[in-house]
Amino acid sequence: MLERINGYIWNAGLLTLLLGVGVLLTLRTGFFQIRGIGYILKSIFSSLKKDKKAEGLSQWKICTAALSASMGTGNIVGVTAALSIGGAGAIFWMWCSAFFGMMLTYGENVLAVRFRKRDGQGSLFGGPMAYLRYGLGAKPLAVLYAVFCILASFGMGNMTQSSAAASALEEAFSVPPLVTGILLAVLLAAAVLGGLRSVGSVTQLLLPLAAAGYMLLAVWVIVLHGDRIPSVLGEIFRGAFDFRSVGGGAAGAAVSAGLRHGVFSNEAGLGSSALIHSNASGDDRYLQGMWSIFEVFLDTMVCCTLTALAVLTSGVPVTLGAGPIAAAFSAVLGDSASVVTAVMISLFAVCTMLGWCCCGETAVSSLSTRRSVLLAYRGAFCICAGLGAVGTLSSVWTLSDIANGLMAVPNLLGLLLLMKYIQTPPEWKIGRCGKIR
Repeated sequence: MLERINGYIWNAGLLTLLLGVGVLLTLRTGFFQIRGIGYILKSIFSSLKKDKKAEGLSQWKICTAALSASMGTGNIVGVTAALSIGGAGAIFWMWCSAFFGMMLTYGENVLAVRFRKRDGQGSLFGGPMAYLRYGLGAKPLAVLYAVFCILASFGMGNMTQSSAAASALEEAFSVPPLVTGILLAVLLAAAVLGGLRSVGSVTQLLLPLAAAGYMLLAVWVIVLHGDRIPSVLGEIFRGAFDFRSVGGGAAGAAVSAGLRHGVFSNEAGLGSSALIHSNASGDDRYLQGMWSIFEVFLDTMVCCTLTALAVLTSGVPVTLGAGPIAAAFSAVLGDSASVVTAVMISLFAVCTMLGWCCCGETAVSSLSTRRSVLLAYRGAFCICAGLGAVGTLSSVWTLSDIANGLMAVPNLLGLLLLMKYIQTPPEWKIGRCGKIR
């Protein structure tokens, strides 16, 4: 029954809506993610220089926390799943989801910062809940979104991640899942009980370490099999437009797998990035939007592409799970490849849990600002991490997919109806059109 419900939600209609809203925003902003690339890079690097003088949360902490929520096991397992279902052509459609997803997440962050509210005690009402409630005037939709987000934070953002880490560590080091669960619960408690500030302090160190190590290994594998790069790229483009893949018996397996797993990787359209960026100390909504464009690019266009190329150029069998990337890494690491892969999966899983805890906490804050409620959420989040390591999670995965899909529906509705507020930075000019308003 759960699988049937999940199929109804994550159908061609929702994927088309995600892509369609991204296309509309791309057209509205004059292909800002391409034509404004110089301005975007200048703005985000300039904000890093100001970090030392800024009060409150630094931009780098916000960025790493947001990236942690999306850059996780999906960059490994999600890519191999897309390849196994839709073939090499799925990677092209994953690129498409990221290209238009950049403007989805840009729009989410512009709206989230514009409509966020703070009460007299400094408590924040932000994220998609803010623009659904104050921009759209739809409080029931804001409440529904918050509920779905909290459910997703316990599922996809927590228990499934701890399960992946426990499985990887048990296989590589024979660590009992119970031990992994206890360690994860304790580590998370130390990181999350202090709120977003302490989470940012951890992710700004942990995520760059995990991401840089993983991407360097992937590049090493690709360079080692560099002679196969042209044929692999040809395979990707042929598979993307092969009639048998797009319209034949598989009924668009490459398109569906690429778009769906692209969304699962970068989470553009789900609003998770806006949940974190709305906590930024500054009021520059365009800056938060531009940072989110960079985050989607790094997550999917860089990290997921490296995973795909490492697997495809090495010629290892493509199956579900982390097996293919471990086999690809064995070309440069030998027998230790499975150990290194397990460590990286565990680091990515912890980063994802930390990022999603921030997302869930922002959603909880929109329902209640009582400190006891926030502490209860943080405690429950840590306990669920321990349970996820030792539990059977087939149903949790499906429920998480459902919650993510349900998050997308009100969020996309808000983006569509509030599109007039989604603008490019006034300082940015393109050609004869002058300032984009």
